Amino acid sequence: MKNYTRVDILKSAKENNVKYIRLQFTDMLGTVKNVEIPVTNLEKALSNEVMFDGSSIQGFVRIDEADMYLYPDLSTWLILEWETTPAGKVARLICDVYTTQHVPFEGDPRYILKRNLIESRKQGYAKFNVGVEPEFFLFKLDEKGKPTMEFSDLGGYFDLAPIDGSEDVRRDIVLELQKMGFDMEVSHHEVAFGQHEINFHFDNALEACDNIQTFKILVKNVARRHGYHATFMPKPIFGINGSGMHTNISLSDENGNNLFYDPETENQLSQTALRFIAGVMKHAQEFCLVTNPTVNSYKRLVPHYEAPCFISWSDANRSTMIRIPAARGKATRIEVRSVDPSANPYLAMSGLLAAGLDGIKNENDGISPVKKNLFKMSDAERKRLGIRNLPESLQEAMSYFSNSALMKEAIGDVLFNKLLEAKQIEWDDYRTSISEWELKKYLPII
Repeated sequence: MKNYTRVDILKSAKENNVKYIRLQFTDMLGTVKNVEIPVTNLEKALSNEVMFDGSSIQGFVRIDEADMYLYPDLSTWLILEWETTPAGKVARLICDVYTTQHVPFEGDPRYILKRNLIESRKQGYAKFNVGVEPEFFLFKLDEKGKPTMEFSDLGGYFDLAPIDGSEDVRRDIVLELQKMGFDMEVSHHEVAFGQHEINFHFDNALEACDNIQTFKILVKNVARRHGYHATFMPKPIFGINGSGMHTNISLSDENGNNLFYDPETENQLSQTALRFIAGVMKHAQEFCLVTNPTVNSYKRLVPHYEAPCFISWSDANRSTMIRIPAARGKATRIEVRSVDPSANPYLAMSGLLAAGLDGIKNENDGISPVKKNLFKMSDAERKRLGIRNLPESLQEAMSYFSNSALMKEAIGDVLFNKLLEAKQIEWDDYRTSISEWELKKYLPII
């Protein structure tokens, strides 16, 4: 995170011939919104004087309290190299949403994460580190530029598929990210046809979430430039692996020491790490609505497609919801494998952090790792071991979320209720729709 000042930003805009600035924020469902201003209004924006109609944004305010302010976070100043126009360059500032009383809007997802990070610091954890592994599919566009369901390639895990051009897309995405200063880990082809993964170096949670939002926009733009449609839909195709967003997390103190690492224990995990894991597992059913927020999310969380279905942890077993990567020392972390890329990252990280901190606060201990392949166990075996299932539908996730005092506290009253309202509408729309499967199954025989 860079400590830009107003003077720095105005100077950068002039030196780089920036002509337009996107003032971005994120709505309740994780969609990036923006107001574009000419560079002549940049000083006004930096003075927190740009307003917008909050009643038109899902999850924000009523029509009788519509006016809201955008307060740019100066550290997010970024020139969007892929958006250069004939007139000049385009830059962005990620903004926090404020009310007309000039106080943070409690329903702003970015503010919700900031509030949870403040709580974490109060408990002695200076930094919540997050590194994500978002997966996505590339599908070909038709002659009218509309997405098809034809894969960009027929490659598999770690395959090289240069003939189809999808390798070029992925490489260009990474190059564009590096131009803007992103610290990338690796990129590779994933298991399914047309499926790819690009991993981020870990960062503080707020910057990591800002980067996820920028990443999604860039991926879609670069893919379209190459004649493909990129989608972060968790399960676009039946019968093959879906897309996850494995989330690697750890806590650090003021001096940057990794509080999940303890060289004196058998597995070199600290008591803090084990209690954090216990908290995540305890509240996993409750936070699923923010880590897996769509009807489609639960079509990914099914057995035999590498996505976790059961609430458990292991230091190696990839059938568990939480895995502990082999690296130790500063890189010691837990990997939550259930999260998917349709999530609003600010809300997802808020839910995970609140759950983990609750485990530490309440000194949750004694949850043993699972060594066996959970997919090969019977329901009775898993039940005997006390292993619970993740929700199997959006409706079930809503039920757990709505009864969770911890999630209500973490998300806040304003967005907690509005999110449930929006998801009830989504579920009702889904359950009353007639699917192609139903028509094929029943139309010929009834």
